Amino acid sequence: MLKQIVDKGASIARVTLHVGAGTFKPVTVENLEDHDIHSERYSLNQENARIIKGAKDRGGRVIAVGTTSVRTLETIAASGEIEAKSGETRLFITPGFKYHLVDAMVTNFHLPNSTLLALVGAFAGMDNVMAAYRHAVEQNYRFFSYGDAMFIS
Repeated sequence: MLKQIVDKGASIARVTLHVGAGTFKPVTVENLEDHDIHSERYSLNQENARIIKGAKDRGGRVIAVGTTSVRTLETIAASGEIEAKSGETRLFITPGFKYHLVDAMVTNFHLPNSTLLALVGAFAGMDNVMAAYRHAVEQNYRFFSYGDAMFIS
């Protein structure tokens, strides 16, 4: 599948986020902002930073595959520069977040009351996301980590 994407002219870059158990910790607080987001290690090497920066400089889109990639890319973009770096992120993306780098994403249908659902809702709008979820339920899509995916742009 990746070969077909590259054959169509897209570039592939890889980022790393060491996913912790907190990714799957449900939100149990009344106010989303009060949820204690976990810290995770991330890294982006020089070669992949160059690929991503080159795509943006050419007017291309950055399409993240997975919410972990989104979180990593937006952590890196917070400095205003796309450059190789590594560290820890506690970035909690919730509705109202202004995306700086990611233009579209591929992700699966996430659990209710999850930080991942909040991230997707911040990107596409909660009304749009909930409409997609209603459609997915009606059509018997598979949910969660090994389920069906959606493209959001």
